Amino acid sequence: MHTETVQPGLFTRLAEIGRQNATQDGRPETLYDRHGVLVVRVGDVVVKAHQADREHGEPFLARIRLAGALPDLVIGTLGPPLTVGGRTVTLAAFGEPVDPAKELPWEEGARLLAALHSEPVPADAPSWGRPARVARLVARLGNGPAEDAVRRAFTTLPAWIRGEEKEPDRGDPCLIHGDWHLGQMVRAPGGWRLIDIEDLGRGDPAWDLARPAALYSAGVLPPQDWERFLGAYREAGGPAVPAQGDPWTALDVPARSLAIQIAATCVISAGRKDRPLDGAEQAMVDACARISAAGDAA
Repeated sequence: MHTETVQPGLFTRLAEIGRQNATQDGRPETLYDRHGVLVVRVGDVVVKAHQADREHGEPFLARIRLAGALPDLVIGTLGPPLTVGGRTVTLAAFGEPVDPAKELPWEEGARLLAALHSEPVPADAPSWGRPARVARLVARLGNGPAEDAVRRAFTTLPAWIRGEEKEPDRGDPCLIHGDWHLGQMVRAPGGWRLIDIEDLGRGDPAWDLARPAALYSAGVLPPQDWERFLGAYREAGGPAVPAQGDPWTALDVPARSLAIQIAATCVISAGRKDRPLDGAEQAMVDACARISAAGDAA
């Protein structure tokens, strides 16, 4: 059984590609089918149809090359991308995803990020370009109290994140994943690896810590999990935050941005399905109200 929302018939085509490339037999199964992305597993191979509105030209090819140079940290693609029904499609080796029913691997994720952030940055590494996503999501918001709360919070962000100015020079960049959360990790032979390389490149490493920081600030991520993650990152020598002292000097803007981005995603999703916000979603909208209040008081 599978639910296909991306494009009619695409599952069948991805499954056939998987069968042609897998070295282990397996019934095709959908691993992911959301936000314009469809991922199908066949045996030891996963086949991914990427979002149609993402850039898949030379910068994406550069990210593929970069991932291929980091086999101890990242699961890259098996060969160059394909075009299937007008969609960009890649193949990769299958890895076991994080099991939410078990203890979550916060320390392992932190160590992976610290190792990635400490890698030398190749001269041809593409820029990650991630902050633009929050502006795109906010622009899609409709009307209503929750939408207004998210929009007000968005106005407190720096102008370069809102797309009104050029991004300032942040000094020496690092290699970053660009969209990190626990769903971007799998267990492969040899240990945990990062997946999904659409944003892999040079950038400010604080943005890789932004999602858990935002969830912690909103009261969605328990403090003990945040401390496990942050402590392991610091112990591994991660450069995104100071080794001692207040981490929020580096994390404040990224965490606020991700809180607004997550809240916008929640509101859009609830509106599309004509349902009320659930508890965690409402917590993100409430976080936006606090961001606005802090901005007004500044």
